[in-house]
Parts: sequence; C-alpha cells; structure tokens
Amino acid sequence: MGEGRTSLKEEISRMIIRSVADIRPAAEALRDIAWARANLRVAVADNIASKTPLMDEDGAILASEVFGWNAPNERWWADTRLALSSPLPRACRYESEPFWANADGFRTRQHNRYLDAIDLANFEKRAFTKAAIVIPVHLPFGQIGMATFNASHADQTDLSAEYEEHADELALLTHRYIAGCVKALRTRQWLPADCQLTKREVECLRWASIGKTDKEISMILGRSHATVRFHIQNAGEKLDAVNRSQTIFKAAQLGYLGFAA
Repeated sequence: MGEGRTSLKEEISRMIIRSVADIRPAAEALRDIAWARANLRVAVADNIASKTPLMDEDGAILASEVFGWNAPNERWWADTRLALSSPLPRACRYESEPFWANADGFRTRQHNRYLDAIDLANFEKRAFTKAAIVIPVHLPFGQIGMATFNASHADQTDLSAEYEEHADELALLTHRYIAGCVKALRTRQWLPADCQLTKREVECLRWASIGKTDKEISMILGRSHATVRFHIQNAGEKLDAVNRSQTIFKAAQLGYLGFAA
C-alpha cells in the first residue's frame, strides 16, 4: 500500500449509506477514490431501467454536481435512451462480474458469449467514452445498477492495466454504494415480504415461464390439469399477483425461476 493511501476497509466504510443524506458524501468518496487510484472518472446509475438519474437529498443530479459530467458531449445522464442504445448497460444485463470495454470488444475474467453478439459500432458516441471499466450490480427484484470508471485522457483506449489492478476492489466499493442508494431511496414495497413458494408451485411456474400451457404442464409433471391450475393460482395469491403473467414476473424477480447456464 502506498504512503498516504487509505485501506480498502476504510474505503468501504465511506460507502455506507444509512439514509438519503449519505448518498452525496459517499458519491464524493467514490469519485475521489477512483481518481486517487488510477485517474478514473466515475459514472453511476442505480437502475439502468430508469430514466431518472441518481440524485442527492436536495434533488441535485450527482452525474453533474459530483462526478463532473458537464461538457456538452458528456451529459450521458440526459440521454433517456442510453440504457437501450449504449453497449455498456446492455452488457450489464448479461454479465455480473467487472469487465472493461472499448470499441474493440469486451474483456472479462471468463468468456461470456452473450457479449460477443453486442454491436459495438460507433462505440464512443453510444457509450459516451472511449474506454471504461464497468461494474454491473445485480440487486434483488431484478434491478440492475452499474458504474463505469472511465479513462480521463481523451485518447486513452486501453484500460487493461487499470482493470487488472483495481477492478475487483472497485467492484466492492460500487456494490456497497449502489446497494445503499437503492435501500435508502426505496419508498414503496412492490413485492410481499417473506413469500415462500412450494416445490410444486415453482415447478409449474418454471414451465409456464417458457410458454407451456396448464395442459402441457400437467402432462410433463404427471399431474391433473386442475392441480397445475391450483398451484399457479395459489402462487399468484402468495405473490399478490393479478394474473398469470404477473405471477410469473414476480416469481422471476424473487429468483424462483432462474435458468440453468
């Protein structure tokens, strides 16, 4: 550890968020840590599916006020189509470990074939960066957050050294920060607490989630049509769902319907 550098434990402690008031100080700490480590600029989204940028308790947009993305060509947070058009959040839907990317491709610890299919044309324009270390943060209920640690020099396209040295520790800091933000900002309970489905209910829902009808599920599981319908309806009541589709959706959000690799 270099002289004057704080320990990872101390850095993680600066990411603790107990209330909305802690969001901005933790963001400032994350910004400073990334710069001190490798002159990296930070961009954070707590939910890549949301058009609302991450804000502090006073409603200030952190991307601008804390992380300094203010140049006309840097206002990534103002692009409401970013999650659909940029290759970086798209990659976060298929990868849960840190990776780095530029116009030549994605680099991961282990090969991910889903990333090979992502279009990288006009990378810089669509990703608002020439190169970035990306930290996906997969949270409960299907929410995905992400942070990018971007090269500070306009002509730098290779972050391989920074990735090897810092990505794992940046991932710890990022996860603590984004998870804390989400808990502090969540004001509405969308799913029932402590919902426990039975083995039969999960079996029926897994088959239903890939398009099987009740009749087909009954043949697969060797149960009556009425029994299958009962299990799916019972699961829906537990999940406070209004129909079959929402039952499947909520069960998936709680991780009951995970697919094998």
